[in-house]
Amino acid sequence: MTDQAEPQEKSSGEGLGEFIRAQRIAAEVSIRQLAEKAGVSNPYLSQIERGLRRPSADVLGQIAKALRLSAEVLYVQAGILEERPESPVRDALIADTAITERQKQALLEIYESFRRENETALKEINHD
Repeated sequence: MTDQAEPQEKSSGEGLGEFIRAQRIAAEVSIRQLAEKAGVSNPYLSQIERGLRRPSADVLGQIAKALRLSAEVLYVQAGILEERPESPVRDALIADTAITERQKQALLEIYESFRRENETALKEINHD
């Protein structure tokens, strides 16, 4: 994987970088270990954490996987995705470290489809 990214203004990347750094520290992983697991260089990851570089969606996905986070969490932090309405079930699934990213995604898709189905059914009942 290449370390291609656009330079960015410090203010727009600080939040994302700080979030990644906080998650790395909470996971008790050194910056060098995370860089290795994510397949990026140590200096590049350091620049991301300091808000000096804006990583691509692919790099964010690799960082998320290395930190055992949902890529969606980092995409929201980076402004790539809009944050969905709060849901304790969704939050619990995303935070669960006992399941893989693929399993989380599958469960979230099923959960969201049930929610949409129930919302539609409720609207139909209320309109009758």
